[in-house]
Amino acid sequence: MTGDGIREIITITLVMVAALMSCAAGIGLFRFPDVLSRLHAATKPQILGLMCACAAVAVNTPRVATFLLMTAIIIFQGLTAPITAHMVARAAYRSNHLRRDLLIRDELADRVERIERSEESSTSPKQS
Repeated sequence: MTGDGIREIITITLVMVAALMSCAAGIGLFRFPDVLSRLHAATKPQILGLMCACAAVAVNTPRVATFLLMTAIIIFQGLTAPITAHMVARAAYRSNHLRRDLLIRDELADRVERIERSEESSTSPKQS
């Protein structure tokens, strides 16, 4: 088998893994019951699928410019996707758009309650 044949097999395998991960993310968005688990399903397989797709492009087009571009795409997506999911999860938590019965441990409840109390005390009129 030639080098091009091996490269094509690797590319096909990586594209199939990327498609499988993207499909798993899509199925998780429909199947999971609340915002927090849906966000987990949307971000974790999506990043792995993107990494496999970028690796497939880099294997298929072995140039330094391609490698640098794929590396930048993976780094920026790896930084922004978890941060975005975290911010959406915090907004869902604060607006009660989640199922609290599914939480195993709620480490954020005390902090949110303390912040809400301080906001209420700062907005209420002071009595002399």
